[in-house]
Amino acid sequence: MTAATLPVAEPRARFVDLLAAEWLKFWSLRSTPWFLLLAGLAVVGFNVGSAYDHYRNWQYYDAESQANFVANGLPLVDAFTSNAELILLLATSALGALAVTGEYGSGSIRTTFAAVPARGSVMAAKACVVAVVLTAFGAVVAGVSFWLSQALLSARDAGVSIDHPGAWRVVVASALLAPVSGLVGAAIGAVVRHSATAVIGGVVVLPLLPTFFSEGRYWSATIRHALPERAWRELTRTVDWGGTPYPMTTGGAWTVYAVWAAVAFVLTVVAVRHRDQ
Repeated sequence: MTAATLPVAEPRARFVDLLAAEWLKFWSLRSTPWFLLLAGLAVVGFNVGSAYDHYRNWQYYDAESQANFVANGLPLVDAFTSNAELILLLATSALGALAVTGEYGSGSIRTTFAAVPARGSVMAAKACVVAVVLTAFGAVVAGVSFWLSQALLSARDAGVSIDHPGAWRVVVASALLAPVSGLVGAAIGAVVRHSATAVIGGVVVLPLLPTFFSEGRYWSATIRHALPERAWRELTRTVDWGGTPYPMTTGGAWTVYAVWAAVAFVLTVVAVRHRDQ
């Protein structure tokens, strides 16, 4: 008589294993490093281009304009321009969305969930990888942009150092905008599960939605102040020109960053728990 052999249960995947798997998936596409490189060059290019424009035309500015260049915060405006911010929003939200929807498009998400039934843990690992990669990406492009733009302006005695009032805030706010928008893209991707729709959703929510709300009325200003794009503008504002009936605060802007990142992370995790795939 032979003894019955009980099947050995497979060890449950640890979260660190899921992180490692998602890290490999993220970099498995050869286009990912190129996408980040080209996006980074575009962001830095816009910022350096703005600084170079001031450098090249410096001789045509009158004495008062030259004297007030630093006082009016223009070196920090060149450090990270609104055009660069737009490119950053579009690129990072798209990358965050594709990091989630890529497996849905190929159908491999079924295999992933079959191997790891804890769907929330899988999506949490995806979101963590997106956040880590884009935080590093944001730090690099913001830091390089500041260094190159101020190096150019310093040739005209118009550059500032990193310990200049507001400089750290501009660099950090610009760097953190990358993971925030990437997580928003990931959340949209988890909800719609379609690459093109998720990318378009990121465009609508991040750069386009704020344009529908002015700051002339309280309710409209409240909605606009709750959006990441407006929070970035507040954090990178170098001079208070006044005249805004419902001004935003720096603390409120940091809070917007934190809330959007947290809500997007949670939505990415919970959106898949009660679906077929």
